[in-house]
Amino acid sequence: MAKQVTVEWADAPAEHDYPAAASFLRLTAAPALVEVLTALLSQAPTVEHRPKDILRAARLQLLPADDPEVARDLKHVTKGKPLSPILLVRGELSLDRPLQIADGYHRLCASYHLSQDTEIPCRLVDLPAIAV
Repeated sequence: MAKQVTVEWADAPAEHDYPAAASFLRLTAAPALVEVLTALLSQAPTVEHRPKDILRAARLQLLPADDPEVARDLKHVTKGKPLSPILLVRGELSLDRPLQIADGYHRLCASYHLSQDTEIPCRLVDLPAIAV
């Protein structure tokens, strides 16, 4: 029987995750809003959610385990290296706006491949009033 691999998570996102999130968010938001969102993400408390729920809320497909970045994260897990929590911007059901994975899509998919029910740490923020 194969040994169950447990994902270790870092206590906080890596510093380089915030510029990566900003790079993604700049594709869908104005620079001023991106600056506000990344500041909010850096200060947000860490919460936990199941990867299957995050994927559904973001309306994204699970990437295959052989995707190069997912495979890299899976290799990190097998070596016992902690993954960085993912960065999320909450969607809005009444506006049909999905959750945005600002950073960590590949880490999310890697975690899902190991267990779709294990809760993973996230920083989750709402769009500020200036964006609505």
